[in-house]
Amino acid sequence: MKIIIAGAGEVGFHLAKLLSYESQEITLIDTNKESLIHADTHLDIKVIRGDATSIAILKEARVESSDLVIGVTASETTNITVCVLSKQLGAKKTIARISNTEFITNKDEVGFTKFGIDELISPEALAASEIELSLKQTSFNDNYEFEDGALTMAGLTLSKEALFVGKKVKEAAQIFPEIHFVPIAIQRAGTQFTLIPRGDTKFKRGDNVVFITSEGGAEELCKLTGKVNLEIKNVMILGGSQIGFKSARDLSDKGFNVKLLEKNKERAFDIADELPNVLVINSDGRKVDILDEEGLSDMDAFVAVGDNSETNIMSCLVAKSKGVNKTIALVENMDYFELSHSIGIDTLINKKLLAANNIFRYIRKGEVVAMTKLSNMNAELLEFEVKETSAICNKVIKHIEFPRSAIIGGVIRNGVGLIALGDFKIQKGDRVVVCSLLRSIKGVEKLFL
Repeated sequence: MKIIIAGAGEVGFHLAKLLSYESQEITLIDTNKESLIHADTHLDIKVIRGDATSIAILKEARVESSDLVIGVTASETTNITVCVLSKQLGAKKTIARISNTEFITNKDEVGFTKFGIDELISPEALAASEIELSLKQTSFNDNYEFEDGALTMAGLTLSKEALFVGKKVKEAAQIFPEIHFVPIAIQRAGTQFTLIPRGDTKFKRGDNVVFITSEGGAEELCKLTGKVNLEIKNVMILGGSQIGFKSARDLSDKGFNVKLLEKNKERAFDIADELPNVLVINSDGRKVDILDEEGLSDMDAFVAVGDNSETNIMSCLVAKSKGVNKTIALVENMDYFELSHSIGIDTLINKKLLAANNIFRYIRKGEVVAMTKLSNMNAELLEFEVKETSAICNKVIKHIEFPRSAIIGGVIRNGVGLIALGDFKIQKGDRVVVCSLLRSIKGVEKLFL
């Protein structure tokens, strides 16, 4: 695919990096010379210095033959303009990064597709949604919902209390035949190796395991693994950034008691005016004594979404030491994922990765409805819609020549999530959730064309 990315900031560069690994033809446009030099030096892509809203610049990037144009500059006006112009000049698909979430809420009413914008994304809104989901499923360190929870991905580390540790997958299935979950990926303790489990795969203590659950599966999984899904009521948020603001607003609307700490006085007063149900405190929450004064030890969850990843991590560690059950940190450096999990932070949020996941489904073949990359694993979770022409249509799973390093986790049929085992027959219109190692994705895509 030929892909044009407008904006070489943190999201744009990360997208270009991930897409270049996939051997896509990438052109990156930005006005910042240093950002482009950095991208040109580190990535195998084409860079163009200039204003992405310039028709001449877009033509230089050969927009007329592009498969996808992505506007991810810091200005949503620029991103929208880039997408509108690109579509008029011949681009097949366009995606605009926006900060005003009203655009997403009302996109059908406004009709952005008529203007030439196929998709709107907000990394900040995605991060806020991820935080809310993590607070709903406190026992898991990784979550993702398909079709509003018809199927849910849940990741956790197996302790010695897990009843199926030491057993093979097929043995566990015989012992617990009525369960509503299935393992789809395993990372052995102390390794970077991702394993797609089969019937003879043995669960081991310390394994980081990703499951797909249908309705009721999350509760069963907690019981069998010795985890407790604690009810979260009191939440402290460190940082009044867009993510902090959106999280505080959404959580308070859902009935959580939210306390937000923001060191900038003007910003703190603005948030307090807009969110009357949130207790906003103008204070430097990076200081341990301040956190103590504001009742950190009384909180059920602590969410650090400040501008500095290291500060967010350290603040979460302080919260853990004070007995807070659930900690969530916003981190920009992808290298922190493994480190932070190993030292006790429950959930890590990276808005670049969330934005990339949202965009990646547009470069996958087949009818990809949703996708996410598994944290710290060399695998993707994709939701495909089955067409009549799909090779997988009207076939029983055990008779499908599925790649060995991929697995069907579940099927959503008529809005209901189902755990699909070997005797399950795939039908037209089904939405099939597949976990695949990166090397097998092309093989999986062919089954859904």
